[in-house]
Amino acid sequence: MVYLDHAATTPMRPEAIEALTAALRIVGNPSSIHSAGQEAKRLLEESRERVAATLGADGIEVVFTGSGTEAVNLAIKGLWWSRQAAGARAGPRPRPRIIVPAGEHHATIDTAEWLAEHEGAVVEEVPLDEVGRVRLDALAGALERDAASVALVTMIWANNEVGTIQPVAEVARLAARAGVPLHVDAIAAYGQLPIDFRGLRRATDAPAGAGLVALSVSAHKIGGPVGIGALVLDRSAAVEPLIHGGGQQRKVRSGTQDVAAAAAFAAAASAVHDRLDADAERMSRLRDRVIAGVLAAVPEARLSGDPDPAGRLPGNVHFSFPGCEGDSLLFLLDMAGVAVSTGSACQAGVPEPSHVLMAMGRSEADARGALRITLGHESTDADVDAFLAALPGAYAQAARAGLAARATSFDR
Repeated sequence: MVYLDHAATTPMRPEAIEALTAALRIVGNPSSIHSAGQEAKRLLEESRERVAATLGADGIEVVFTGSGTEAVNLAIKGLWWSRQAAGARAGPRPRPRIIVPAGEHHATIDTAEWLAEHEGAVVEEVPLDEVGRVRLDALAGALERDAASVALVTMIWANNEVGTIQPVAEVARLAARAGVPLHVDAIAAYGQLPIDFRGLRRATDAPAGAGLVALSVSAHKIGGPVGIGALVLDRSAAVEPLIHGGGQQRKVRSGTQDVAAAAAFAAAASAVHDRLDADAERMSRLRDRVIAGVLAAVPEARLSGDPDPAGRLPGNVHFSFPGCEGDSLLFLLDMAGVAVSTGSACQAGVPEPSHVLMAMGRSEADARGALRITLGHESTDADVDAFLAALPGAYAQAARAGLAARATSFDR
């Protein structure tokens, strides 16, 4: 099988597997004060420091979570709840607004919608431009209307679907000037782009509790294990925890910590960080080969995201193929031994258009014919060759099938 779906998950790196298996032999709860517990704690804290070093953060600022999704939930809900409590202490003025660009990952969308439904949050969507980049003028306008009523801004560092890199520094500066906290979902960007949490706070003159204060990442996107993520949380940021009991990790995320997973996460993070520039250059070359090959094989295909190579993730390619379902292409390529991803979600067997492409102003037909090809640390020229060889036949067959009817027998 040729695997070209690294944005969904990427194979564990050998360093991470070795670190995981070695750490599984260690017995001891890192919260225990006996020598076995302290040995586990030493490995845990060393791992935390190693992950922090790859993110431009201090170890104390890294809160390990069970996933990237949990980190996003902790940041958005935790900041929103904390800001409501702080607003109540300062007076009757509420802070209900959450400013969110369109086309975010569903971890963000669903969390914000939950707060709107259950807690009375007011979610304000900021539009994207035609390449999927947040419109800074609209974001600035949303903050200027009444910054005191904004609980937080949350955004993705690079779009997980179309690969467009967002203007994170500019958004962080706007949030800092407005005195509003910013959470950045860096899950898709981590391991492909340099991330410097502390440096970005300095560069944007972020005051205490405002500007970039929280950043989410996940281990399995960089060759670590599934089941562990992290939230980088600035010392000045106040969040209400999601999980209570024990008070571990600055009382932000209680629960016995997974030492083995942390050790594997750290090993993967260090390996990625040490080879970041070389891997980005290699993936960019393969990415550009895919783009050129797709356009040669299917000239009517339309590239999504920023066409400027510097404006998109090194490992991301995203196309819309006219006249067919992305799901059809995915299954046909899978039968040919190539694993890719579709930009559309499928609920109850009914294909749905990509919400990211729709937010970019693309047609529903474009949004339904989307395909995402993502590269990783194991990707090779042979993988690209296999994909490009399988694509013309798969597309011809998918185009003959056409677009699926939106109505089903259940609609009658």
